[in-house]
Amino acid sequence: MPAGHGLRSRTRDSFSRPFRKKGTIALTTYLRTYRIGDYVDVKVNGAVHKGMPHKFYHGRTGRVWNVTKRAIGVEVNKQVGNRIIRKRIHVRVEHVMPSRCTEEFRLRKIKNDQLKADAKAKGEKISTKRQPEGPKPGFMVEGATLETVTPIPYDVVNDLKGGY
Repeated sequence: MPAGHGLRSRTRDSFSRPFRKKGTIALTTYLRTYRIGDYVDVKVNGAVHKGMPHKFYHGRTGRVWNVTKRAIGVEVNKQVGNRIIRKRIHVRVEHVMPSRCTEEFRLRKIKNDQLKADAKAKGEKISTKRQPEGPKPGFMVEGATLETVTPIPYDVVNDLKGGY
């Protein structure tokens, strides 16, 4: 028989619960607070069938645009042909988790604020802009000897005598 093309086709592994993670869902999943503008990862929990997003959105990162009693509205980019469409889906809280995509930015912001405060205390101005690494500094190689390499002349007559 031909393969089915249903909503949950080819999700045997992606929707299955991880090893030793089966059973009741942790309460932190339900007690977590999401606000509009937060980045979230759509990660389908196979134990909960209600409010489950389509398999395409599994593993995608989106932005919260709506918060309801049990679900969260997530705005996700989807490539269709040669264009990218912003899709708005509602997903239950069991199928989302806070994204760590802005973690580095937040840490850098805190570090820059600290650097600015230290510089202000000293009475100087600093730039917190990120700069490209640039080329590596030059150096001299010690103890290396030069060797001149010349090509060996190619002899066509002796090569043909060898035969095929």
